[in-house]
Amino acid sequence: MMNIPNKMSAQEAVKFIESGDRVLIQGGSATPQTLIKAMVARAPELRNVEIVHLHTEGECGYVAPELRNSFHTSAFFIGGNVRKMVGNTVDYIPIFLSDIPSLFRQGYMNLDVVLVNVSPPDKHGFCSLGVSVDIVIAGIEEGKKVLAQINPKMPRTFGDALVHLDNFTACVEVDEDIQEMKLVAPTKEEQAIGKNIAEIIDDGATLQMGIGGIPNAVLSFLTNHKNLGVHTEMFSEGIVDLVEKGVVNGSKKKTNPYKIVSGFAMGTRRLYDFMDDNPEIEMKDIAYVNDTAIIRQNPKATAINSAIEIDFTGQVCADSIGTQMFSGVGGQMDFMRGSALSHKGKPIIAITSSTLKGVSKIVPMLKQGAGVVTTRAHARYVVTEYGVAELFGKTLKQRARALRDIAHPDHRETLDMAIFERFGNSIVI
Repeated sequence: MMNIPNKMSAQEAVKFIESGDRVLIQGGSATPQTLIKAMVARAPELRNVEIVHLHTEGECGYVAPELRNSFHTSAFFIGGNVRKMVGNTVDYIPIFLSDIPSLFRQGYMNLDVVLVNVSPPDKHGFCSLGVSVDIVIAGIEEGKKVLAQINPKMPRTFGDALVHLDNFTACVEVDEDIQEMKLVAPTKEEQAIGKNIAEIIDDGATLQMGIGGIPNAVLSFLTNHKNLGVHTEMFSEGIVDLVEKGVVNGSKKKTNPYKIVSGFAMGTRRLYDFMDDNPEIEMKDIAYVNDTAIIRQNPKATAINSAIEIDFTGQVCADSIGTQMFSGVGGQMDFMRGSALSHKGKPIIAITSSTLKGVSKIVPMLKQGAGVVTTRAHARYVVTEYGVAELFGKTLKQRARALRDIAHPDHRETLDMAIFERFGNSIVI
């Protein structure tokens, strides 16, 4: 390995952070734990440091209430590790994922320090951001100081992932595991949803999907499809099986043909080994990945997104439970609109019909204070374990009936009553 300039310990590196600074932390599976822990250890010396990031994985000691005078967090997306502190030491910034890089590049949000986790440099001095390029590449471009963990366990990826050592104010050599996501088998409801979605995915489609039981279930039912492509803000290892089977080859894509395009990835070591030094994968700036003008160029763009609840006119809440923030806007609207503009594209909301406690997720009205992430005008396909509701071009009452038909049977009578109370019999279906 070539000589690394500005090499120092994590404790020395985080001395570049000063009181009043704004610090961007690379997120997802690439969350730089060594640097985070060293920064938190400096809490007694620091005051009013603002932390910004997408969701992170692993320890996040900076959100501890006893450190509120030292750190406060403004999250672009709320992960499970900080969720309980929302309203305390954590606040939320509502924003489309595609818009975040412009906050940095256009000077709306100046960055004093950026913390990243990168692969060792090649012989030319280029490190890779590996599994998380997303908003971080814009942060590196605009940040005043960049502190980098040089980590041999970070896979080397291409696209916009390559960053030269000259960009780093400090380099810290670590040997740190990349955060892994536990693979959870889909429930029977998620399996049914996956089957229903797979049946409306066309051969030659370009897919966007996330992580979890429903995306994994969808992927498991696509083994007989042909010539699928991937252009997605994130992906997990369900994609690997389809690549190895030849189902995903990207041959019908118009942008980045034959390539898997993504902003970040989360999975197990199997996924990271698949990504390592793989020219088929292009990890890109999220301003590109989530640009509707790029997404729409791929024919049959098919976006699969989840929700917390949906009202029977098609309004989708995906970021909060009433007024309590749960996650964030993320890239849902970027891909819902981008796929809708694509030739024969399909924007899909996938949702189990009810919660684990038996509460219907298809409701007459969203909870008070709930955020509308996807508007009723953007909602086209809604899929539950009971079927597919096609909403495009439907009246409010037609939508209500279609969504009622894919609700849990235990709740259909209540929905019927609500539909009658709202619409009566005056509108012909």
